[in-house]
Amino acid sequence: MKRFYIFLIMLLIAVFAFSFTGEVLAGGIFDSGIPAGWTVEGNAGTLGADGVVTLAPGGGSQYGWVVSNTGITGLGLPYVGGTDGSRLRSSLFSANAGDALVFNFNYVTSDGAGYADYAWSRLLDSGLNEVALLFTARTTPGGNTVPGFGMPAIAATIDPAIVTIIPGGPSWSPLGGFSGKCYNTGCGYTDWVESTYDIAAAGNYILEFGVVDWGDQTFDSGLAFDGITVGGDPIGCGQPGLPPCGDGGVIPEPSTFLLLGAGLVGVGLLRKRFKK
Repeated sequence: MKRFYIFLIMLLIAVFAFSFTGEVLAGGIFDSGIPAGWTVEGNAGTLGADGVVTLAPGGGSQYGWVVSNTGITGLGLPYVGGTDGSRLRSSLFSANAGDALVFNFNYVTSDGAGYADYAWSRLLDSGLNEVALLFTARTTPGGNTVPGFGMPAIAATIDPAIVTIIPGGPSWSPLGGFSGKCYNTGCGYTDWVESTYDIAAAGNYILEFGVVDWGDQTFDSGLAFDGITVGGDPIGCGQPGLPPCGDGGVIPEPSTFLLLGAGLVGVGLLRKRFKK
């Protein structure tokens, strides 16, 4: 009877190893830097928790970012404009009709008053035509920062639905020399906001994040983002350097495999003893 209980314990260890040890969320697609095949225009990168920008909910040990600091002159939304900005586009990914595109974003701005810098995210088709303007965020001395004022309506559902700025000169290293500085009322950061958009038709798509200065090229703004999933799987899953598909976005840590292996070995040894 004693051996039976030992056998049962070892079997439970093997079966539940994935639940009893730490897990790495595959939503953290930026943990090894910007994924291969993603396109940077201007200034973009990856970073761990830094200044006012913590790690994203459902993300990993690093998030992606774009900033207007040292951006490209004239880069902005084609129907809105701007002075200088940056954008990051994903590689082509496939989605089914009804798949939810979900991610978290955090808008950070050192500008204020009438200098209405803004950030955005769009879903594009394979020809770079806009399918949906997912969200906008815009510097404003009063009222809502998200969705951005004077901008087209957004297609995604955001949580919280209305976001005001957390005021103060935001300390965040991607802002360069404007980190910790504030031009006027309106500077600050939004903290993490969740965006959810249900893709209407099956097809191949590109996800775009961007930010641009407005009216000048100083007191820059930026956007952080992470935890990007499509239909419950990390965006681009299965591609080189990215998590596998179909596991709900969870990758077991090495300790999980060790515990699982130990449990299976124990079960095997006890089976041999029972046969004797």
